[in-house]
Amino acid sequence: MSRARRARRLVEVLPDRHALVRAAAARVAALARRAIRARGCFTIALAGGATPRPLYRRLAAVPPGVIDWRCVHVFWGDERCVPPDDPRSNFRAAREALLDAVPVPPAQVHRMRGEARPARAAAAYEALLRRRFAAPGARRDAPPGAGFDLVLLGMGRDGHLASLFPGGSAVRERVRWVLPQRVPAEPPARLTLTPVILNAASQVLFLVAGGAKARRLRDVLRGPRQPEVLPAQAIAPARGTVRWMVDAAAAAGLRSRGRAGGRGRR
Repeated sequence: MSRARRARRLVEVLPDRHALVRAAAARVAALARRAIRARGCFTIALAGGATPRPLYRRLAAVPPGVIDWRCVHVFWGDERCVPPDDPRSNFRAAREALLDAVPVPPAQVHRMRGEARPARAAAAYEALLRRRFAAPGARRDAPPGAGFDLVLLGMGRDGHLASLFPGGSAVRERVRWVLPQRVPAEPPARLTLTPVILNAASQVLFLVAGGAKARRLRDVLRGPRQPEVLPAQAIAPARGTVRWMVDAAAAAGLRSRGRAGGRGRR
């Protein structure tokens, strides 16, 4: 059975962007509490782009004690190759919207070094992830022994996620966990996690909002599987769950043929 079939995929449609942000924040908080109760730690990979920023601001405003931020380790799914204070930096966006407002210990904030040479920065971030998630004594080409508790992802109008763009080589990667990329966006130099480590996550949460993404969302969820054209289709954790939380505008293309079979709320 293929990885795509083993993965559990759920689609949750919210009335509007505000409801989407509220529901996503509640989901993140619940997963954090569950992981911290079970293992004393919660690992999350943050997304860049505009869609997750309201979520980060809402998480920053949750009452004290809802999330024990001292037990949270923060990573990133991708980064632009710019300094951390650059307005285009995914790290800066998350810091300003969330991290400056919550007591995550600085040593538990694991940013990608966008200011370094891309190949060197990718290798360093992969080494960091392997120290945390590789199985003891595993070969380099072995799958991760564990994965993030939660990966947050957005989806672009072209079906890209993180910095995995249509036509790029990283979506086909089977060994490396982090790669430098040149992408058709500004800035073109990026660092990105690959499906190898993304698909080791326990939970993947896609956030999609707006009617401009409705057609592409329909293609990703209902069209033929072609991840080189629609990279979002490459995300199918073998042991985890993919949850798509989308607003009504983004879901417009899904309603035309009824509810997606085999998917729903949990």
